[in-house]
Amino acid sequence: MSPSLPEVPHPAGALVAGFQPPAAPGPDLIAGLHVTLERLDPAHHAEDLFQANAGHDQLWDYLGYGPFADLEIYRDWQRSMSELRDPFFYALRDHRGGRIGGLAAYLRIDPGNGVIEIGHIQIAPALQRSPAATEAISLMIGWAFAAGYRRVEWKCNARNAPSIAAANRYGFLYEGTFRQHMVVRGRNRDTAWFAILDHEWPDLHHAHQTWLAPGNFDGQGRQRLRLSELTGALRQLP
Repeated sequence: MSPSLPEVPHPAGALVAGFQPPAAPGPDLIAGLHVTLERLDPAHHAEDLFQANAGHDQLWDYLGYGPFADLEIYRDWQRSMSELRDPFFYALRDHRGGRIGGLAAYLRIDPGNGVIEIGHIQIAPALQRSPAATEAISLMIGWAFAAGYRRVEWKCNARNAPSIAAANRYGFLYEGTFRQHMVVRGRNRDTAWFAILDHEWPDLHHAHQTWLAPGNFDGQGRQRLRLSELTGALRQLP
């Protein structure tokens, strides 16, 4: 019997065996230890977040909307967003005080290719640098891969240093910058692209869970290990 020949890779790429397009985002709640993501509902979310954002107009510098002059204008904007399926918005409820402290959304949802993006992230100062804020994004990444997506993307203005730092901290890999990609508020935007792939998530998820564990924080809530240390070590692996 002749020995079998090794399979020759197809020039167009590897076969994606068994792939089934995942469902579009849809759960009304995604709950974690520190935060619950609630499907955006302006009747329950607008006032909390408007108050939490008050006096911090810089929060909108890299977004295509805001700041909002008054609560009614902001509530109307939330209402228009809550009616959409893409982007699909969540409000972030911090378990510490039970109030809404931010928004995030799935967008550019492409089930046919198993690709989904996380964006429209707007975190009020009271929620920034908290376990709840970190867990919110971790939960969104985790839901996407559990649903069957192959790729979760993160994109931001290439001048947005805090967003780039956050992408690296979560374990997204930088894939390049699209020059003159968009015009936002009349200004040029070069867009930095990042992604996590499905086979990369299990180790990153373990790193996220290690960071979020109660034992990683001392009595004053200070972290013992940085998430960037945990995910950075993974990114250095061959």
